[in-house]
Amino acid sequence: MNESRRGIHKLALATAAAFTLALGLQASAQAATAEDLDRDAAQALQTLYKANSTAEVISHRARAILVFPKVVKAGLVFGGSYGEGVLMKGARVTDYYNTVSASWGWQAGAESYAYVVFLMSDKAVNYLAKSKGWEFGVGPTVVVVNEGIARNLTTSTLKDDAYAFVTDQQGLMASLSIEGTKISRIER
Repeated sequence: MNESRRGIHKLALATAAAFTLALGLQASAQAATAEDLDRDAAQALQTLYKANSTAEVISHRARAILVFPKVVKAGLVFGGSYGEGVLMKGARVTDYYNTVSASWGWQAGAESYAYVVFLMSDKAVNYLAKSKGWEFGVGPTVVVVNEGIARNLTTSTLKDDAYAFVTDQQGLMASLSIEGTKISRIER
């Protein structure tokens, strides 16, 4: 077998392994009931607020909050992620959503994490409600908050439509990004 065919063969095997792992992890993530999601989302929010006081300050100004308490990501060249979560307005859960992404490139591993998106404007809340799926990078502006950005955020500097916090990472994955993520409404 020549070198290029061997490379294609390895790529095909790696792709099949990544998709198998991702589908298996997705199936376990899909089993959550509405009550499970409500409870897990409340716990994920409290964990975020304890770890990052800026997130709690932002929550008081948010029009709505999307909470994905467990997102599973796996990949080996090709990868994907899946998770389910809730949309909260005030302290009340109003809808359920999933988050899905696909990627390719240099990546290997599997991990789980939580993420929370604070929707700061009516524009962002309305876009989520009216779209058939919100793809990050299209529509309202989403800023992914890291420690450096969080230190500089105050209620007077909040100017973007949405702020996302990634938390509770477990596992080992080459990199983490929520770019290319699509959020869609689901029934529960």
